[in-house]
Amino acid sequence: MSLLFRMLYVWFLSFVRELLPVGPSTSNLNLMVLPNDLDINRHMNNGRYLTICDLNRLDLFIRTGLAKEMIKNGWMPIITEHSMSYKRPLKLWHRYTATMILTHWDDRAFYMEHRFESGDTVFAEGKSTGVIRGKSGIIPPEQVMTQLLYARRLAEQA
Repeated sequence: MSLLFRMLYVWFLSFVRELLPVGPSTSNLNLMVLPNDLDINRHMNNGRYLTICDLNRLDLFIRTGLAKEMIKNGWMPIITEHSMSYKRPLKLWHRYTATMILTHWDDRAFYMEHRFESGDTVFAEGKSTGVIRGKSGIIPPEQVMTQLLYARRLAEQA
């Protein structure tokens, strides 16, 4: 159940934080390892890292305005590939920062880097690739960015 609360926390937090630029952007979330994040080895479950990466994406979607555009256009974000390297275990109650950097895109997909760290210690690092899918198929990232920039300009003029 705490995942629902954590998602709602990120959702509301994202609306009061500063806007992120359209283009290469960074989402940072300060979180803590909770009891339902643990696996049988009493450290954060490997699948939980991927879920936290989803929360970083939610933060980025809201803070860039992409969430509104996705809803308006019936677009859906899809992760097509994700890899993670685990360096050290995150234990119960440990505070950490989950960082996602949208680094670049090509004619089909967006590319992201992920890092879980506390202080100078890196606990996990990963990369993911994602697409935006519309009713007619994959939306080219350049079209997504153009529409997002247009929507941002309209919002600033209002």
